[in-house]
Amino acid sequence: MYKLEPVFKERIWGGRRLEELFQYDLPVGKIGECWAVSAHPSGLTRLIEGPNRGQTLDVLWASQRLELFGSYALDSFPLHVKLLDSSSYLSIQVHPNDEEARRLENEPYGKSECWYVLEADEGAEVIVGHTLTCPEELKQCAQTKDWDNCLRHIPVKRGDFLYIPSGTIHALGPGIVLLEIQQMSDRTYRLYDYDRLDEQGNPRELHLEKAIAVTTIPDEPAIFEPVEEVMPSGIKTTLLEAPSFTIVRHHVTGADYLLKNHEVFRLLSVVDGEAVVRQDETSRTIKKGEHFFIPRVSGDFFITGEVEFVTSEVFPR
Repeated sequence: MYKLEPVFKERIWGGRRLEELFQYDLPVGKIGECWAVSAHPSGLTRLIEGPNRGQTLDVLWASQRLELFGSYALDSFPLHVKLLDSSSYLSIQVHPNDEEARRLENEPYGKSECWYVLEADEGAEVIVGHTLTCPEELKQCAQTKDWDNCLRHIPVKRGDFLYIPSGTIHALGPGIVLLEIQQMSDRTYRLYDYDRLDEQGNPRELHLEKAIAVTTIPDEPAIFEPVEEVMPSGIKTTLLEAPSFTIVRHHVTGADYLLKNHEVFRLLSVVDGEAVVRQDETSRTIKKGEHFFIPRVSGDFFITGEVEFVTSEVFPR
């Protein structure tokens, strides 16, 4: 289990709550995103401990894939983990699927994602999905900016979990901090951005043609059923099993909660509390705001404390 060093991103819709909630030393500005685990060239996170200290996951994927990760045929590291802080609405946007990303952008992955809400102000909401029946209606909506009447607004609270497959129109509303786990892509097609201007006073770029082309119409709300397992000293909840990733929440409330040996790598994000992790004769402390890479076949871990963490993984296919 090796800790990763996050990368922070300023965003027009960002704020400063990541500093308050996770004690991060943020750079100046509206910091909207903490790239906690990233092999994307726009923000590579590095291991800050262990035998591969200083290395990035993309380099390790290329050089030690079978030893550290598993028997994957994928060309690039598949996951991207973020913390998001929204002080205003994000753009109304959509992402391509894998085939569309290869065809339109020559990129290995599209972008399905999921959100685990960590903090939400009273009245906070997200946009997920639409009520349109054909691409022509979406074009008309974009021309008239009649978004309030064609998008699904969903109230959210702390602890909510949402799955947003590629092709789903979505936007994060203000007053929300969440953990986002997604495919390793930074490709976003904007449909609308509230007529905001960038630092140079120009409207931010929209991508209407590509966005309309990749949007799923009619909308197909994602259906998933979390599975809860009561374990000694805690609760393990499989939030989602999808082709792109499997997401599991672990709520530890006592001693020696077991995180079993695993055949493929995992990522671990601590979202609340603190605990001691013991393996054989060694132990370490993990705490809120820390993110870890766990290589395959690392052995069993025994966790003692009051802590909540989320693990993510991709099974070979």
